[in-house]
Amino acid sequence: MTTTTDDIAPAMTTTQVHRVYIKADAQKIWDAITQPEWTVRYGYTGVVDYDLRPGGRFAVHPTDEFRAGAEASGHPGLPDTIIDGEVLECEPPHRLVTTWRMLMDAGTAGEGFTRLTYEIKQLGGFCSLTVVHELEGAPKLYEILSGSLEDHGAGGGHSWVLSDLKSLLETGSGLAG
Repeated sequence: MTTTTDDIAPAMTTTQVHRVYIKADAQKIWDAITQPEWTVRYGYTGVVDYDLRPGGRFAVHPTDEFRAGAEASGHPGLPDTIIDGEVLECEPPHRLVTTWRMLMDAGTAGEGFTRLTYEIKQLGGFCSLTVVHELEGAPKLYEILSGSLEDHGAGGGHSWVLSDLKSLLETGSGLAG
């Protein structure tokens, strides 16, 4: 039997891995990821709420700025919780693993929970921050988080959020500030 390329289905990558190097110590990066006074200053300006223990709750709530941006791009009526999940592993300030579900629309909410891992490694006077998002069974969320819908008002995904976080920690202001 002869196999042609038409007989082989292309493999779909369902895990996104993003890495950025930040001139900050591990604790400062950890705080910027887990504390609401930081998360309102970069990315999509969500207010995080973590119970930082295995089995603890994780949620993100929209700020007024976030709601206004969503309405301006044709997405009014955001829920009070836009992302939810559960803390699976917590090793401050180096590793945080959660389940992660976007609740901003029925399509992504219906895809269910995915797995998100933050790994922070101290490398002298700077750190690497690696974000691994396992998106098996979540093609809509995969597309949004990849940044491929940026021109359609969905934002730049994880790459944009990490770039904004890096700018904030290194300069004191985010990309837009």
